[in-house]
Amino acid sequence: MSITADRFRAAVESGDIAAAESLLADDVTFHSPVKFTPFEGKAIVMAVLGFVTQVFEDFRYVGELEGTGSRADEGEPVPSEILVFRAAVEGKAIHGLDLLQLDEDGLISEFTVMVRPMSAVVALKDAMNKKMVEAGFAPASVLQG
Repeated sequence: MSITADRFRAAVESGDIAAAESLLADDVTFHSPVKFTPFEGKAIVMAVLGFVTQVFEDFRYVGELEGTGSRADEGEPVPSEILVFRAAVEGKAIHGLDLLQLDEDGLISEFTVMVRPMSAVVALKDAMNKKMVEAGFAPASVLQG
């Protein structure tokens, strides 16, 4: 596992999301499991990660994989790490993956989260929307849909 992935995992597991900031590229792209368009840029991705720590319960990494893969906008393979996790949101068990794709400096340039099952995806969407509205990152209308 890369130093970046090890440090990211340690930051998340310790609840010290601020420690993850130095691991993100300035132009990092975050692909959410509940939002069609990605979040772009370090500041917004850090905010989203902060909200995630507030909605996940009993979060823990349970596995890791290392290899290469293509980013969403490029065909060239890049170093990629997958951290497998388990958690809960609103009492719904979640099984998920954090796919970290690294740039030439070893920073996370693309971050994709995938979760299952569908009932957990819905609970995650609802909880994240609520946190984002409360923080002023989304209009209240997202809670009505």
